[in-house]
Amino acid sequence: MTTVTVPRKVDRVRTKAMGGPTDQVDKNALVIAPDDVRNTDPFLLMAEDWISSPGFEWHPHRGLETVTVVLDGVLEHGDSLGHAGALEPGDVQWMTAGRGIIHRELAYRNEFAHTLQLWLNLPSDQRMTETHYQDLRFADQGMVEAPGVLVRVVSGRQSEITGPAENQWPITCLIITLEPGTSYSPALPPEDRAFVFAIQGNATVGGTPITEGQVAWTDPLTVTDPTTLELTAISPDHPATLMLFSGKPIRQPIVFGGPFVMGSRDEIERAYLDFRRGKFGPVPRLDRL
Repeated sequence: MTTVTVPRKVDRVRTKAMGGPTDQVDKNALVIAPDDVRNTDPFLLMAEDWISSPGFEWHPHRGLETVTVVLDGVLEHGDSLGHAGALEPGDVQWMTAGRGIIHRELAYRNEFAHTLQLWLNLPSDQRMTETHYQDLRFADQGMVEAPGVLVRVVSGRQSEITGPAENQWPITCLIITLEPGTSYSPALPPEDRAFVFAIQGNATVGGTPITEGQVAWTDPLTVTDPTTLELTAISPDHPATLMLFSGKPIRQPIVFGGPFVMGSRDEIERAYLDFRRGKFGPVPRLDRL
């Protein structure tokens, strides 16, 4: 029996907004802005950072998951659960802040790290789940290979390959490298919202061209058959590296409060109070690597 698939199209394209240096980073960019989360849920924001010194020293989170992808350099991390280590290019950090964690992200030896960090929404009954941390090393990620195509399956399942990430909310994460002129069409659940970010090179997404630094969005479809999204590298001389995330919108109230994401202002105030009262644990004093 032949499986029927429905091709997806792009609903909108956005371009990352470059920023300058800050007190923490050399420069940054806002790839996904948290200004219209109804149209991005379950994805809340995504930042791109170029870090040397001082980086992001100890700070708390609650009520969300963060996914950090190291593009270049080495990222040093530590947290109140006792984890400490270094992530290299291709490695991914998947952190469930849940009821509360304190962590830091620094350039190893204050040298250089280039990262993407995505904030993931959680349903209200999971915002206060136990904290959890995962280092998803490049060598441990699932791989789908075809002529001119390499797909790293970080989370979810693709072409019978399952990624190593353990999710609170079902999320697909693929990092795809396409040689010029080659294509790949991942299968996605119809109820998912998905985005594709062009890390490097130019591509078409569902027939819509995007350039390096742009994000193409495709919203949930009201069909029951599986859907596919055709990705093609269109630069004649350069490969394209694309990052794809998909997940079902949660469609519950979302309130931001600095490093916290909850469902109401009262819950945000409670998060700050709990942090000040030490309910996230003491601020770690781990030595640098």
